[in-house]
Amino acid sequence: MDPAAEMDTGELDALLRAAADFASYPGTHGEDTVRQFLEQFPLPKLLGVLQSQADLPETVETVAACLDKVFSSRYGASLLPSYGEFIQAGLLTNSNSIKQLACKAVVHLLDKAGDIAVAVDTFVQHNLYPLLINCLVEGDEEISAIVLDAIKRLAEIPTGTDIIFPPDGQGLQLNKVAAQSSSMARIRILSLIAKLFGASSCTATAIRDSNLLSLFEDEIKDRKDMLKTLSALEVLYELAEHPHSNMFLLKTSLLQHITDVINDPSADSIVRSRASLISGRLLSSADAFMTIEKSCVTNLLLAIDKILRTEESQNTDEIESALETLGLIGTTTQGACLLLSDPPNIARHVVEMSFDRQGRGKHLAALHALGSICGVDRQEDQMKLDDPQAEEFLKRLVYSAASNSPKLTPSALLLSILQQDPDVRIAGYRVLSGLVVREWCLREVCSKPEIIGIVTDPKMETTKLGMEARYACCVAINKALSSSHLLHEPSLSELIGKLNEAVRRGPYLSEKRQRVEAQPVVGTMERF
Repeated sequence: MDPAAEMDTGELDALLRAAADFASYPGTHGEDTVRQFLEQFPLPKLLGVLQSQADLPETVETVAACLDKVFSSRYGASLLPSYGEFIQAGLLTNSNSIKQLACKAVVHLLDKAGDIAVAVDTFVQHNLYPLLINCLVEGDEEISAIVLDAIKRLAEIPTGTDIIFPPDGQGLQLNKVAAQSSSMARIRILSLIAKLFGASSCTATAIRDSNLLSLFEDEIKDRKDMLKTLSALEVLYELAEHPHSNMFLLKTSLLQHITDVINDPSADSIVRSRASLISGRLLSSADAFMTIEKSCVTNLLLAIDKILRTEESQNTDEIESALETLGLIGTTTQGACLLLSDPPNIARHVVEMSFDRQGRGKHLAALHALGSICGVDRQEDQMKLDDPQAEEFLKRLVYSAASNSPKLTPSALLLSILQQDPDVRIAGYRVLSGLVVREWCLREVCSKPEIIGIVTDPKMETTKLGMEARYACCVAINKALSSSHLLHEPSLSELIGKLNEAVRRGPYLSEKRQRVEAQPVVGTMERF
């Protein structure tokens, strides 16, 4: 018999008042509090109210909120394996409040139930995984987000992975679900794949073996609906953040499709920008260049080169994204050497825009990209490139940019960057920190005492980021000098002394700027 049917009106009202109070508590209930509440209002009665009062939305919301508080405790979650049928029924119901509660109950079951084997067994016995996928593709945005969290937690359990990717190839197949789903539902499935991809290398391998990465290719190839393409690219951008992503993604034809998007003049600029940044993320590790064919990377660089060559007629954000992409590619020695090879000679755009003040956003993006190409993000022993031709080309680009500017010399050009506003100075410190490992740049820096004056001045920066960037630049110049024969130049002794003192002082406070503590003032009391 329905437990709720046995309650009279007064008892039901008391239960609802207690449930509302329990749900409205702002913090987390203690385990003893949850236990005492359930002793007074047993779980079957609370679930019975959900069933008997299903046509009263306010009542359902109150009890559902109360039960969510109950299940979020360890004691409440420990009861969930005995209520697998309730979870199953909740995932099948038409009530959003109950469905949301059931989805949250799954999260609590996996997170706090205690016995993982029992939790996984509950999944299998009540066939919860296909029901969760159904909620993912058909539920509202909030339910979809909870389901993503629940399935990711399931994937983090070794035995849970077998539920999502059955070893025998049987069971629910995500690619088949996607083929029968709406465009919005397919994007949600892509989001699930991205979540699972980041769960572990095992799930990433299972995704590859299940050919689920081809779903991204299908969405990106079909560019009839640009909003859908952009959504797919946003999810792929998230997936590309994971450390092992390029190992899997670059073995597909995704990079070719991304290059096609960048080359597509009919595509919206925001779509091309996102595609560009994804390619940068994929090529920002040394492993990438051992996985992908050089011709694919060259085609990508030619597509980016086309954007930067026609900058006057292009969207500024697209230019900035293209520059950021080159910076990402240039973080590795392989990528930097490729950018500095001729052809494609694409690094010239970065250098030229770094010292061109036409457009603040482009100027900053170019400076940060140049810093990465020069090696500021690489290990100290990898900052200078092994390829002499690439190094010579970098030097030639910088001297060419200087000779074509009113400053005429690289030292004057670098000084002018450090004399601008704080954001530009920070980017300038990065460029200088990377370039100064090269003897020709070190000579240029030493020829301008004003540069040393700025990087050793503790009063120059007022933000933590600025202080650290200035100090890192100061240390880089000092290290470059210490391993150079210029160290013994008598004319540089004063400059070297300033650098040594600045390095010893550290990035933050100088003796001159130490905070003066308030001193108590003692005086005689005034009397009438």
